[in-house]
Amino acid sequence: MELRNRSLIEIIVSGFKTNINQYAMFIALIGIWVIFQILTGGNFITPRNLSNLMGQNIYIAILAMGMVLVMVAGHIDLSVGFLGGAAGALAAVLAHSFGFPVWAIILAALFFGFLIGCWQGFWIAYAGVPAFIVSLGTYMVMKGLIVFILQSQTVYTPDSFNIFGQGFLPQLWMKGDVGSPGVPFHDLSMIIGVAAIALFWIFEFSGRANRVRYGFEVLPITLQLGKLILISVLIGLIFAIQTFYVGISYAFLVLIVFGLVFTFITTKTVFGRHVFALGGNKEAARLSGINIKFRTMTIFMVMGTMAAVSGILFTGRLASATPAAGTLWELDAIAACVIGGTSTMGGEGTIIGAIIGAFVIGSINNGLFLMNAPFEVQYIVKGLVLVLAVWFDITSKKRR
Repeated sequence: MELRNRSLIEIIVSGFKTNINQYAMFIALIGIWVIFQILTGGNFITPRNLSNLMGQNIYIAILAMGMVLVMVAGHIDLSVGFLGGAAGALAAVLAHSFGFPVWAIILAALFFGFLIGCWQGFWIAYAGVPAFIVSLGTYMVMKGLIVFILQSQTVYTPDSFNIFGQGFLPQLWMKGDVGSPGVPFHDLSMIIGVAAIALFWIFEFSGRANRVRYGFEVLPITLQLGKLILISVLIGLIFAIQTFYVGISYAFLVLIVFGLVFTFITTKTVFGRHVFALGGNKEAARLSGINIKFRTMTIFMVMGTMAAVSGILFTGRLASATPAAGTLWELDAIAACVIGGTSTMGGEGTIIGAIIGAFVIGSINNGLFLMNAPFEVQYIVKGLVLVLAVWFDITSKKRR
């Protein structure tokens, strides 16, 4: 049934309050883009720069997805940066020194991350050691392991591996022997963008039909259509950024796939509900029959695997593994989660919010770089943004 007993303004205000962190951070992201567009003389909001911005921050967004589960459950993981760097170093050595096929390299790196996640999960869940201490210890071990694997040298990776970090989807319609584009945009990227919007409409109307069938409240059809149109425009803009440059990268596709999977896990599965229960009230979760130890270990296994994915994409983008890889990744991932609305106390957070948070950080870095701002200024600005995000989270909860 539609919410006919409430005014349009009341419905909009209620929806905004319910998702205040995500909406506010999205508005902040657009605001940051506009500010840097002005300060950089129009060089920020261009297809080339925004496409590069997305590519440069995908590995942080991937890390932030896993970190959402960790933080929502009431833990923290300081090891993910150097764990990702170690996975990338392992992949580079297997490719460069041993000539492993790409599929074997990826499986080995993912299995490495999974094993480290198991190791951390065991000590945290079953041995009772605080996650902060365990992950800090693993942080040090992984840093040493990177130097050991690479022997303090930069190891370059082959093109067959680098495609995951540097490659783009092919153009479908080509003309001429030289392979110049047949259209002034990347046609396959546009097709995928249109398909994404169509699927979004299908799922939204399907969900609305199910809610009506079971007697749940739904938005008035006019407001529902307005929401669909607005979000469709935003989806279209995201794909247009890449469509009018060089197209969608394979790394961006990886981000989309993991974003959809993790959103489904956190909102539609028993595991997702258990994770939120752990962070909301651990004692109540235990009394309700949730296997807290196994769930906690599973969370860190997922986090370890996601760190490996991040390391693979980063190494592929740089076409090399370096001893410095992974430095401060964990802080950017945690900051992305907090900026995106994940509570530092556990029990609250969203995947889309973490992704937005990752691109807020990336936009600040990118904009300051275009302005030729000193490197230390980036840290100062990011630190201030993080404090403001936490303050906003605290004050918004008090007003609810």
